[in-house]
Amino acid sequence: MSAGALRRAAGEEAVVRYVRDGMRLGLGTGSTASAMIEALAARLADGRLHGVCGVPTSEATAALCRRLAVPLTTLAETPQLDVVIDGADEIDPELDLIKGLGGAHLREKVVASAGRAMVVVADESKLVAQLGERAPLAVEVVEFALPVCERALRGLGWEPTRRLTAEGTPFVTDEGNAILDCRRDDWAGAPALAAAVKAVPGVVEHGFFLGMAAAAVVGTSGGVRVLERGSRPAAVP
Repeated sequence: MSAGALRRAAGEEAVVRYVRDGMRLGLGTGSTASAMIEALAARLADGRLHGVCGVPTSEATAALCRRLAVPLTTLAETPQLDVVIDGADEIDPELDLIKGLGGAHLREKVVASAGRAMVVVADESKLVAQLGERAPLAVEVVEFALPVCERALRGLGWEPTRRLTAEGTPFVTDEGNAILDCRRDDWAGAPALAAAVKAVPGVVEHGFFLGMAAAAVVGTSGGVRVLERGSRPAAVP
């Protein structure tokens, strides 16, 4: 199966398994989250789901929801959400995550904090033995503090690189900030690494999502797997 097919299978299963009538959802950003939103929209359109609305984690997700007629709300209107469904760039065996390649991790973390539960959807390429195997750590930084943050992050053992768009211009988040993609050789002790990065003045947010996901729905070549925090992996019947 193609990566796209695996993402669609994971998104479909997440909606079937975790979304019920009347729920208030957090709606993530990225290709797998988009597949989940398409599955959600199909069920709303044909009547299999009713009364569902969502808080989008990016302007891109908001535009997709409007195009697919998925009702939207805001955190001001709906400060507590039932379930947040989002993608991830890396998922370790403890369901700790790295997110941020889509540049929406600030809003994603805010929305995740408003949910009673966070569910991650992904294809099997996102499963790693340890965070940092493939993805950099996205660190969102206010423009004014960029040179100070770069120097401080290097002092903490990171190798920061400013993210650019495909056209070669500086990437700007929905909040108007820059992103430094940060790499290092030793990723051991993620909680301490996360705390040190967050303490740098000018850092708005980072892409470590530690202890936040309750479950992951993963599309694999052998079928969809559901991983739940504190339990063994299970195949979807």
